[in-house]
Formats: sequence, C-alpha cells, structure tokens
Amino acid sequence: MDISTLRSIFTVLIFVTFIGVWIWAWSSKRKQAFDEAANLPFVEDGIPAHTGTQKENNHE
Repeated sequence: MDISTLRSIFTVLIFVTFIGVWIWAWSSKRKQAFDEAANLPFVEDGIPAHTGTQKENNHE
C-alpha cells in the first residue's frame, strides 16, 4: 500500500464524513434545535440596559 492509496482512502473518508454532517445538519429532526440556537442572540436575559459603569449625577 503506497502513499497514493492512503491519500485516496483518506479523501473518501473525509468526503463521506462531510456528507454525513451535511445530512445531519439539514435533517428535519434538528430544525427546532437549530432555530432555537439561531435566536439565542435575540433573547433578553434580564440584564439591564444600564450596567452601572458610569456614575449617575443626582443633583436634585
């Protein structure tokens, strides 16, 4: 078995792995989980807009 055969086998294994990940990512079973993950940046988690890094001037 020479290096060309090993490279060919490795290329085929990587291609099969790519196709498997592609099928997994586009399967309808994963759609809800991926939709939830895609909307995570837009979820409000209760952090106030003012974090207190600036001092407030209360001159009343």
